[in-house]
Amino acid sequence: MIRFDNVGVRYGMGEEVLKDLTFEIDKGSFQFLTGPSGAGKTSLLRLFFMSLKPTRGLINIFGHDSSTITKNELPSLRRRIGIVFQDFRLLNHLTLYENVALPLRVRGVEELSYRRDVIDLLEWVGLDKRIDAFPEVLSGGEQQRAAVARALIGQPEVLLADEPTGNLDPKLAQRLLRLFVELNRSGTSVVIATHDLGLMDQYDARRFVLNEGRMQIYD
Repeated sequence: MIRFDNVGVRYGMGEEVLKDLTFEIDKGSFQFLTGPSGAGKTSLLRLFFMSLKPTRGLINIFGHDSSTITKNELPSLRRRIGIVFQDFRLLNHLTLYENVALPLRVRGVEELSYRRDVIDLLEWVGLDKRIDAFPEVLSGGEQQRAAVARALIGQPEVLLADEPTGNLDPKLAQRLLRLFVELNRSGTSVVIATHDLGLMDQYDARRFVLNEGRMQIYD
């Protein structure tokens, strides 16, 4: 689904922040992305989401060369990817329900066909009692769970999650990881960026370890 061939990234005239990355993300695969702060994890996620282009090398996403994807093609390709940002990016003028439903609304999906799914997903992440709340009154952990629900509602082919359990207690973190595992079993490829080694040790999954821009892969 996603293939990197000798990819490098630099910002401006600085040194490369990602160097010589060559790997594949297969359909239905599950992997953790880890490494120290500043190793390049966020830049790598941006490459996956096509919000950043490589300085060199080739990236193929869903059969498209990322360097030649047009502005018209980009929205439909991004809709195949669910992403959970560290800063959540919820819209403050929308309720929790409206934020989670937004990816379906922008596609023109009728509310009658997705309302039950949104409510069920909010119940799974423990937010069914906050359905009409606005983001500004939610805690950091609640906003994080809302961002996860929004990323999952469209049943993406690839899920990218940047520290999705960082603000959660261990019980909720485990619950979210089980949700990601179930999503993976249904065919979605999952990439989770995390510093939580204890969490990773509980799952038999491939690890991408970034250090100073270079990657080691442990299957």
